[in-house]
Amino acid sequence: MITEKRVLEILKEAGVLLEGHFLLTSGRHSSKYLQCAKIFQHTKYSEELCKALAEKFKDENVDVVIGPAIGAILISYEVSRWLRVKNIFAERENGVMTLRRNFTIAKGQNVLVVEDVVTTGGSVKEVMKVVEDLGGKVIGVGAIVDRTGGKINFGTKFESVISLNVESYEPDQCLLCKQGIPVVKPGSRNI
Repeated sequence: MITEKRVLEILKEAGVLLEGHFLLTSGRHSSKYLQCAKIFQHTKYSEELCKALAEKFKDENVDVVIGPAIGAILISYEVSRWLRVKNIFAERENGVMTLRRNFTIAKGQNVLVVEDVVTTGGSVKEVMKVVEDLGGKVIGVGAIVDRTGGKINFGTKFESVISLNVESYEPDQCLLCKQGIPVVKPGSRNI
């Protein structure tokens, strides 16, 4: 079992935690940004973190692991590898999360939704809807980092490798904006 100390070491070693003024995928602003994609430059880190996440769901009879593109494609693959199940990803088409590339979810399949970082859970909820609309059963949500400090509720089992309470703000309440500090959008939402 991975310790919080080890997870923090990995995040530091991989250069994941950035400080400044950031526009998050959720539309909120924060002085901290977790660039989890940097973890996946190093297989030793991604293997360790995704194994820890997979272990939290090993007894849930997962049939399929899915994550939203782009951030969760590698996580979905690596978690599914540990669970020895199929993996797919959802992506946006005309602004709507959907399955493409002939990916399928059969009615009644147990589906684990994964994400790199959860702030508001917007992308996860969109993927959950895709799964449910196809007749799949969301049996859990997993994330490398939970930015809410455990405050988010998806209506199903939610596990993260690490839970941090990283503050974020609506743009009209952002102190960094009020100080005139330029905002940076480092995520992948518009790719």
